[in-house]
Amino acid sequence: MSAVHSHSRLQLLCYSVLAFPLMFVGLPLYVFAPEFYAAEFGVSLVTLGFVMLGLRGVDALQDLLVGSLSDHFHRHRRKVMAVGMVALASGFWMVFHPSQQHTLLFFALGMLVSALGFSILSINLQALGALWNANIHERTRITSWREAFGLLGLLAAAVAPSLLGYTADAPRAFHLLTLLYVPLLVISGLIFFRWMGRVTFTPPEKKQKKKHFSRLYQRWNLQFFGIYTLNTLASAVPGVLVIFFITDRLQAAEHTGLFLLLYFLSGACSMPLWQWVARRIGKKQAWMASMLLAASAFLACVTLAAGDTVAFALLCLVAGMTLGADLALPPSILADQIDRARDHDVASYYFSTTTFLSKTALALATGVVLPILGALGYQPGTVTDYGVTVYLSYAYAVIPAILKVSVALWLWYFIKSIINSGDRYEVRRNACQHSHPA
Repeated sequence: MSAVHSHSRLQLLCYSVLAFPLMFVGLPLYVFAPEFYAAEFGVSLVTLGFVMLGLRGVDALQDLLVGSLSDHFHRHRRKVMAVGMVALASGFWMVFHPSQQHTLLFFALGMLVSALGFSILSINLQALGALWNANIHERTRITSWREAFGLLGLLAAAVAPSLLGYTADAPRAFHLLTLLYVPLLVISGLIFFRWMGRVTFTPPEKKQKKKHFSRLYQRWNLQFFGIYTLNTLASAVPGVLVIFFITDRLQAAEHTGLFLLLYFLSGACSMPLWQWVARRIGKKQAWMASMLLAASAFLACVTLAAGDTVAFALLCLVAGMTLGADLALPPSILADQIDRARDHDVASYYFSTTTFLSKTALALATGVVLPILGALGYQPGTVTDYGVTVYLSYAYAVIPAILKVSVALWLWYFIKSIINSGDRYEVRRNACQHSHPA
């Protein structure tokens, strides 16, 4: 049975610190870099779009391979993650220090190497969190700390380019950013590796090789992955449209930074709340409650129009709270399943599957919603008829609300089916852990 003692805050800090540079890297690479190449080197946005689309496809598929290889080399995870750190740092440097003669090649190669390094580090970070000896409540603490640090990294990445003078001198700003980022990644990695050497992990059991991957596609896992994918899609749609909604529907582009700050800070600050709720009513039930709360917030957005900035700010706080649940609870639920099924030898593959599904959902949201809005007459930034933004409002708010309610009902059915099948694992574990408070 898993250890029941509470992990110290120092241990959680040393584990979670690596999430900060991992989440930090996304905005510079996927938001700022394309604009940087277009403005400084004259690379066509169409060309950049096609290159990034291809890279996204490779990135999603390589996650499954990374997960499989990480499990295979479980005894050498430290070396595997060291390779990931080198790849991420090298790729990040390449993207913002391209050769003048081979600009597009440096962009593509740098992005590809960065994505590989990110996948190696993030998948193994999640897997080791699941393998760290812990009870069911401690697993929620582990994921909450990790995801809170990740959100703080995201916030830092949002303001760093501006503080470094991005608008005045972009090449210099990104040069300074890489000079700051590489040591940050190395120091975080060293702290993490020290943590690895001082904690106990559940040793993977050797199982029949022919069943290595088929175990992931059993009934419980298929249900969970389906719920996870639909919920991620429900969050990805407003994520793709939020800037358009703020700019063209609310006509409050100058407040975009404030709205995003409120959203992500609310997500980070809500982690302790969802830990408390999960301990009282169960993780799956807490996750379902967050979905219904998110649906309510999205439906309220339908009523908003130009100038409703205060109301939207309040809804950002509510939506941010549900983000905290989406980040903290599903990985903890999955870690419980890994422990229950004794699937520790495929822990990385479990988490690489969720990573793959997240990227697929994001691609689907982008590839379906934007073309539909375009067909309805909405063109971002060039709205001449304000009435057409009502379609943007429906896409941003109604579609996610419907998806959230649907997935909440699916999760409710999932919970009932577990109880009816006699799987009292979580109930028994909860009862046991209440006698040994974490």
